[in-house]
Amino acid sequence: MRGILLILILLPLYGQADVYKYVDSAGKIYFTDSPLQGNDLKLEWKRDAGKIVTEKSAKLVAMGQSRTLVEPSPAKLSARRARYERAIELIAGQEMVNSDLLHAVVRAESAYNPVAVSPAGATGLMQLMPATAARYQVQNIEDPTENLRGGARYLRDLLTLFGNDLQLALAAYNAGENAVAQYGNRIPPYPETQRYVRKVLQFIWAERTSANKG
Repeated sequence: MRGILLILILLPLYGQADVYKYVDSAGKIYFTDSPLQGNDLKLEWKRDAGKIVTEKSAKLVAMGQSRTLVEPSPAKLSARRARYERAIELIAGQEMVNSDLLHAVVRAESAYNPVAVSPAGATGLMQLMPATAARYQVQNIEDPTENLRGGARYLRDLLTLFGNDLQLALAAYNAGENAVAQYGNRIPPYPETQRYVRKVLQFIWAERTSANKG
């Protein structure tokens, strides 16, 4: 079992600083804006401030292009979901992310389309940006399993970073985590992001009430 999760970074400064994620031997997670020392600590990833700004800019430009994901017919959506259900359930368990949440994000991001590509360059089932995929050691962003695992790990870190606030984590997944920090750890006033959060919450509810959960 993982230890207590510790968040050391000052989120209001997040968009202006490098970000480091460390894990100690007890499983405790540390987010910080500067390197930590200690034989007990393992650096899982570092995100440069410059990459944060670049990725945020790409996301904002894409939002201005009015991208709208059109879902396929219910029958086609159900068939796509069935194709990836086992992988999603498995990865959700391995990465300690709620499977209903993972299904909902996949549906909102790509409608279970593994070859979906956004105007900003986000790719695959979880619509990973290239920098995010690299951070989570995704070797082939177009591989559905790798894409799912990278997205699940990103969601898990966002939930940790924002104190398990689901709405903030979803907003950060859509607009970038520094955008949430920039607005005082609130959902940014971007219509696309606000719609996205509502949509994913609706999809989570649908997952939990679906007959498929039997």
